[in-house]
Amino acid sequence: MTVEAHKETLGFQAEVRQLLDLMIHSLYSNKEIFLRELVSNGADAADKLRFEALGDDALYEGDGELRIRVEVDKEARTVSVIDNGIGMSRQEVQEHLGTIARSGTREFVSSMTGDQAKDSSLIGQFGVGFYSTFIVADRVTVETRRAGLGAEHGVRWISEGQGDYSLETVELAARGTTVTLHLREGEDEFLEPYRLRGIVTRYSDNIPLPIEMLGEPSGEGDDAKPAELETINRASALWMRNKSEISDEEYNGFYQHVAHDFEDPLLHMHNRVEGKHEYTSLLYIPKKAPFDLWDREKRHGIKLYVRRVFIMDDAEHLMPGYLRFVRGVIDSDDLPLNVSREILQHNRAIDAIRGASVKRGLGRLEKLAKDDPESYADFWKAFGKVLKEGPGEDHENRERIAKLLRFASTRGEGDAETVSLEDYVGRMIEGQEKVYYVTADTFAAASNSPHLEVFRKQGIEVLLLHDRVDEWLVGMLPEFDGKSLQSVSQGELEGLDEDAEKRVEQAKVEQGELVGRVKKALGDRVERVRFTARLTDSPACLVAQDAGMSAHLGRLLQAAGQEVPNVPLILELNPDHRLVERLGGESDEQRFTEWAELLYEQALLSEGGKLADPAAFVRRMNGLLLELAG
Repeated sequence: MTVEAHKETLGFQAEVRQLLDLMIHSLYSNKEIFLRELVSNGADAADKLRFEALGDDALYEGDGELRIRVEVDKEARTVSVIDNGIGMSRQEVQEHLGTIARSGTREFVSSMTGDQAKDSSLIGQFGVGFYSTFIVADRVTVETRRAGLGAEHGVRWISEGQGDYSLETVELAARGTTVTLHLREGEDEFLEPYRLRGIVTRYSDNIPLPIEMLGEPSGEGDDAKPAELETINRASALWMRNKSEISDEEYNGFYQHVAHDFEDPLLHMHNRVEGKHEYTSLLYIPKKAPFDLWDREKRHGIKLYVRRVFIMDDAEHLMPGYLRFVRGVIDSDDLPLNVSREILQHNRAIDAIRGASVKRGLGRLEKLAKDDPESYADFWKAFGKVLKEGPGEDHENRERIAKLLRFASTRGEGDAETVSLEDYVGRMIEGQEKVYYVTADTFAAASNSPHLEVFRKQGIEVLLLHDRVDEWLVGMLPEFDGKSLQSVSQGELEGLDEDAEKRVEQAKVEQGELVGRVKKALGDRVERVRFTARLTDSPACLVAQDAGMSAHLGRLLQAAGQEVPNVPLILELNPDHRLVERLGGESDEQRFTEWAELLYEQALLSEGGKLADPAAFVRRMNGLLLELAG
């Protein structure tokens, strides 16, 4: 059957063009990784074929020996990587080779400016994949056919890595994919078979799939034999080998394969479990966060195998969301080969594997925090915000996760999150029963909050929480080590400063009518007005009720597009402040209202809130300044 010609020229997605330019310039000193990436893609294609063929054996098309082949043509100056995996349809070629269909891509690529554009480690966070071919090639040809579609459904893709690519329908007898690189001038090293063999040995030796290359001809004259295909890698599952036989270099190379990462991992965990449930796991924690870490819908990173047969790339059932940065493989001896995602949801073996893997991961992080605080600080910087989701997701391990959390505090060094809850409890002053914290949009707002004044005066440490996830965290972590967590901006504080509390009681007697006048002036903008002992330098502050929603949480929910009920806050006045004393002596009701509104607006701004009428605030402030200047 003759295939009808169907050729078209299409433009790359804008992010692809930008990424190609960045990659060529930033990764040129590591250009050999193109072969690692193509081999990894070929291995993934083989895994996908095995999985789909579990339900349809005909997809093998009579060829069940999956493999990858690397070919060199010195005269044509080409290197080809050929796999007989699942292949791609025309639509899949457009989706995978013309666009980057990943959430956050635009933001990631747009952020790569200036010196960042030269940072290969940042590009590595993205995962260079197929596009790394253009580091060494000025033209790339891809010929592919998806298994089961028939020869007439082959596709040829050609691009020079500039602004566009061509797509053409061709006949291909065999399923799978052939990627042919037309090397740039000056890249002759990659035309040498020994160089390519070295790259495969370094990066892809333990991919559980044969990687073949032509060997050297043998013999002379009548005894001469042509070159034959040789397997140049171990072609065995690394995770099934004895740990004592595996070098760090091999562990790191396998990580780069499964994670498509450019760097070595922070640590690995390799375990063989026998007993009621038998499985092997080889899990890694990366050094740096991938660019799509916050895309909770994309939960790939742990490959599930059953008796060395790849089943799926699905972290959702194998690791909780707060550990979604973990990469690696889990190979079970118990699960059926036809296991589906639906079966995984109600499978005791999977539950046991997940539970044990979580405990093992938390244990390694505990050991890292104890034995190597500097490395743990690097881990926390990369993944701390994700780990903070843990107490709300994993009640069984909530206490263990809580011990791994780190925060900035009034006794810390700047905005560095180095203080653990154990550190805090160990430093609590005599008689202190609570762990105090303040939440804000930024570290500066948290560290300068007026709510901290009495705590600084009394030498009581306060945790400074300024991540968006922190409000969720404290809502899910009511206590630690028997000590309740208490916001310094909620409820009344008692027992912190006896002298100040006595002055508050005295103010209630001597200036009791003032709070009533302020409440009348402000109306329903505040729930109530009262004197407070929590302020030493500021005239006023806003606090939430004990069981009420904090102002900061309300703003976060509003920013996320949620409807939030208007819950007025409580205005607290410092009876010892000169502005409050001046307010109490004001007999002109209009001026009194102006001053009361000014104090309220200042308190609102210090909380990170927004003014309903900024122009009126400026007018009132200018009036006060003119009065003081006059």
